[in-house]
Amino acid sequence: MKDSITHIFFDLDHTLWDFDKNSVLAFEKIFRSDFPSVDTNRFISHYVPINQACWKLFQVDAISHDELRYRRLKESFDAISFPITDQQINQISEDYIKFLPDFNHLFEDAHDVLEYLRDRYELHIITNGFAEVQFRKMNSSNLTHYFSTITNSEMAGAKKPNPIIFEHALDKAQAKKSESIMIGDSIDADIFGAINFGMQAIFFNPNQIEVPEGILQINNLIALKDLF
Repeated sequence: MKDSITHIFFDLDHTLWDFDKNSVLAFEKIFRSDFPSVDTNRFISHYVPINQACWKLFQVDAISHDELRYRRLKESFDAISFPITDQQINQISEDYIKFLPDFNHLFEDAHDVLEYLRDRYELHIITNGFAEVQFRKMNSSNLTHYFSTITNSEMAGAKKPNPIIFEHALDKAQAKKSESIMIGDSIDADIFGAINFGMQAIFFNPNQIEVPEGILQINNLIALKDLF
């Protein structure tokens, strides 16, 4: 791998940027100000799987951007039996997107590993996240300078696992499939998306979930130093 790879493509959310931790902080800020009776931990316990399910639908164009932002909140509030209006949901959605990128928690050793890798490889981002929000996340967490290119689904006109976004990212990076590898937390979007496109892939698996045989995986970012 060290001999063949010259370009490393990272996912952002749940791979470098700690989405879950930052999401809790954003909701805590909103609820503390506007909905103090909402138990943030109870809300989050429902929001996390609901958000993941909505993103899977969004990745295959089964729901729109606006539907994603509405449904993940509405279904989470319904799950805790908290009465809320559509107007309030829309305001929470706007506030959440406004506040979320201001929090900058990364997974352990992210900066150390990126500093190590950027002296040896060209680094890139491929994300399904919304462009403006993702750029703000990267800037607030001091990530932008590590990456030669950043590809998001809006500029590519397709989302992972669609091969179009991988093709767009490689074209932008002026990289070949044979010299590129994808690192991400989503088996479907990042790993199978890249493999089906013809790239190698590494599954970031901090929760140590069971994965299909033959999938190369790491449980923490520092393990990348041993691979590269």
